[in-house]
Amino acid sequence: MGSGGAPVKRAMASTMLIVLLAFAVLNGLMYLQQPAKTFFPERELSATPADWGLEYEEVWCGTLDGIQLHGWYIPSQGSRRALLFFHGNGGNISHRGDSIAIFLRLGLNVFISDYRGYGRSQGTPSERGLSRDAAAAWQYLIETKGFSGTDIVIFGRSLGGAMAATLASEVRPGRLILESTFSSARDFAKVAFPVLLRLVLLRYDFDTAERLTRVTCPVLLLHSPEDEIMPFQLGEKVYRAANEPKGFVTMRGDHNTEFLQSQPGYEQELRRFLSTAVP
Repeated sequence: MGSGGAPVKRAMASTMLIVLLAFAVLNGLMYLQQPAKTFFPERELSATPADWGLEYEEVWCGTLDGIQLHGWYIPSQGSRRALLFFHGNGGNISHRGDSIAIFLRLGLNVFISDYRGYGRSQGTPSERGLSRDAAAAWQYLIETKGFSGTDIVIFGRSLGGAMAATLASEVRPGRLILESTFSSARDFAKVAFPVLLRLVLLRYDFDTAERLTRVTCPVLLLHSPEDEIMPFQLGEKVYRAANEPKGFVTMRGDHNTEFLQSQPGYEQELRRFLSTAVP
């Protein structure tokens, strides 16, 4: 009886080893695939501001780790305030014409640049890399364009919201606008991939909510309950994490068009936020 138990134990040990190895391989493969599931850059620019009837400046700015980023500075005549625009995880700056037009109508100079690996920018996207890209864009407005920090409005949509919140926690902007974003990568995975989250080590943090606890400027959150990509409850969690003064605007429509489907109220709410006196 005792000797017969040894083969069983060896078989169980072998099975356990195979399961652990399979789990390790799955984790490794999923870990390596996370960048491709997170960032969806497009290299080719489909338009320039000139195609939208706008004057603009071609901009190249360098990051601390030596990456050259490409962007556009679109002036608003007579304005001494600037909008620093961080776009989502897909496409590139050439797909943001509708949003740029809105902020120009609101009387803001607009600076938008592509993250590393997007459009004409060098490099490969990563969480740390995108944070460096955000810092380089801020420095361009401060050092090259001569704006004071309090005259800069930081805006982030979707993944760009995480970058906007991170930057705003490190500098002192005049205001912060976060649109259709999420509280953290882990919170997003809990909603979108609850089973997978139990099996795979997450490569990214993107903890927007935690960063917001260190932001002191006025914050405006905008989100749609109909957003099919970024869950509305995560936008609500972002709002709860923000310090006062803060506001929340409920939009309508899907993730990629809610800012258009929510017009004219969308633009009116932005104008109200931008014109409200800072405490």
